[in-house]
Amino acid sequence: MDVDDYVDKINDKNLLVIVEGKKDRIALEGLGIKRILEINPSAWYKVIDLIDEKEVVILTDLDKEGKRLYSVLKDRLQRKGVKVNDKFRNFLFKTRLRQIEGINSYIKNENRKRNRY
Repeated sequence: MDVDDYVDKINDKNLLVIVEGKKDRIALEGLGIKRILEINPSAWYKVIDLIDEKEVVILTDLDKEGKRLYSVLKDRLQRKGVKVNDKFRNFLFKTRLRQIEGINSYIKNENRKRNRY
């Protein structure tokens, strides 16, 4: 599977994608993801009660702070009975990408590499 496959599955299931900031939201909108919730990492607790979904995707950055935020969000949402779909995040974690806002550059570079061969 590639990024497009994950985007299609997220949109087909109408999943809410939670991101850390505006640049992340813009990058994912550029991929065609339809439902994105941009949160303030220092005020994440304010949105937990507002999320009324059966399943969500959390795409915080893959750096130390993003991992910490992901862990807290996942724990709190699961306590509410919300399923956290980790498939896209786990796929991205296996790449060299570390910031969600850079996903479009990552895809362009990967496409260039493929086209060279």
